[in-house]
Amino acid sequence: MRLTITKLSLLLPVLLFLSISWRARATSVSVHENLIQCLLSHSQPSHPISPAIFTPQNSSFSSVLQAQIRNLRFNSTSTPKPFLIITALHESHIQAAIICARKHGLQMKIRSGGHDYEGLSYVSHVPFFVLDMFNLHSVDVDVETETAWVQTGATLGEVYYRISEKSKTHGFPAGVCPTVGVGGHIGGGGYGNMMRKYGLTVDNIVDAKLVDVNGRLLDRKSMGEDLFWAIRGGGGASFGVVLAYRIKLVRVPETVTVFQVRKTLEQNATEIVCRWQQVASKQLPDDLFVRLILDVVNGTKSGTKTVRASFLSLFLGDSNRLLSIMNESFPELGLAQSDCIETSWIRSVLFWTNFQIDDPLNILLNRTPPTLTFLKRKSDYVKQPIPKNGLEFIWKRMIELETPQMIFNPYGGKMAEIPSTATPFPHRAGNLWKIQYVTNWNEPGTDAANRYLNLTRKLYGYMTPFVSKNPRQAFFNYRDIDLGINHNGKASFEEAKAYGIKYFLGNFNRLVKIKTKVDPGNFFRNEQSIPVLPH
Repeated sequence: MRLTITKLSLLLPVLLFLSISWRARATSVSVHENLIQCLLSHSQPSHPISPAIFTPQNSSFSSVLQAQIRNLRFNSTSTPKPFLIITALHESHIQAAIICARKHGLQMKIRSGGHDYEGLSYVSHVPFFVLDMFNLHSVDVDVETETAWVQTGATLGEVYYRISEKSKTHGFPAGVCPTVGVGGHIGGGGYGNMMRKYGLTVDNIVDAKLVDVNGRLLDRKSMGEDLFWAIRGGGGASFGVVLAYRIKLVRVPETVTVFQVRKTLEQNATEIVCRWQQVASKQLPDDLFVRLILDVVNGTKSGTKTVRASFLSLFLGDSNRLLSIMNESFPELGLAQSDCIETSWIRSVLFWTNFQIDDPLNILLNRTPPTLTFLKRKSDYVKQPIPKNGLEFIWKRMIELETPQMIFNPYGGKMAEIPSTATPFPHRAGNLWKIQYVTNWNEPGTDAANRYLNLTRKLYGYMTPFVSKNPRQAFFNYRDIDLGINHNGKASFEEAKAYGIKYFLGNFNRLVKIKTKVDPGNFFRNEQSIPVLPH
């Protein structure tokens, strides 16, 4: 008898746990079913929502989820998955998603292109669903007004392609990766290789359409200038669901020139980089952008490693004028006519994406990158040239670490003229260039991830003496959760300050005030969203 009681006493906690687990599962199932019922009840007969709803029971659920995952770190069996995906086909689907998610107290993630470096647009550690914008990708170009309405599910490649269909002398100053989604890119600031001439992507936005927390569809006039300011660089997903942006096209010449010149340490890279620091953001004209990429390659002697400096450029003009400028301001690079490729602006996009420059232009309509990797990114800002002995220290450390690369993007020009408060993006005058830390790997698993994450953080640590301080600034589009995570609880505001000040400097406080006004219940939230003011 005593044995039976002992067995029963051992069994009771198990039964209790199973009972609680079953009830929790039953509750979550009923919540999910209630959400679906709510969505269907808000569906318009002319635009039914049912074709846009995917649950794990759908055979295509996994393919829909994985189609917009751009970082393999967040595409493993252990990655938390949404319980539902809504692939919105109409603005009413967005309105229904917001109304029903609020009603049932559920977390909603918003995804346009899936390039969030930390996967925050499609991963969460609380139960969540994804509002996927990829079906809403129209690009309506009006050459007469030199503007275009672009839905946030479009990619940059689609935008560039549609502009080129209508005009050979217009372009748009946005990113060089054509598979990046418009929503996240513009929401976080956005930049490309014309930023010294025309500023950031957000400096060229004239209107927007947004669905707010109450399900209302607003434009610039009805949302007001504060909210319009916030969604141009402060992260649209903290304030609502941006359906579309109206972009201002910019003029480009019919002929532009591109080049890429590579130099190793043995080919005088140190002296050339020293000179690049002096001229790239200050002495070169605004229509010349020269990116510097630093990576580790095999040395000339067997078994040795060296640092390679690659100079990648877009010039809004012909090669004769470019060579004249370079010979005068940057002769150390030794640019030759044979290095220069004259082409159209749209084909320069192919060159910068590592496609063949004569590839069919419709390659820009592909939503999926040619290759996917595991990756980590970080960012920094540089305000003073790095001395030669500093560069030599960096080379040594890079060769030790081997895998992480750095990309230096020069500022100056228009970037130095626009006030730091014009948009939430604050990194304007006084910044010589931005650093992007780039680490890619192909080995799956936690051990490999930790190893490469550690290598990236080490390089970031070694760069401390050479970058901005108090705070150490960062670029919001280059999402980096090493800077802090918001758990969206009682400490939300304090947690958000850790990353918010680095991304937005003095603009953070204005973003918080606007957030508190337009979304006081903090419905639009993620692990690095703008918080509301503490009560």
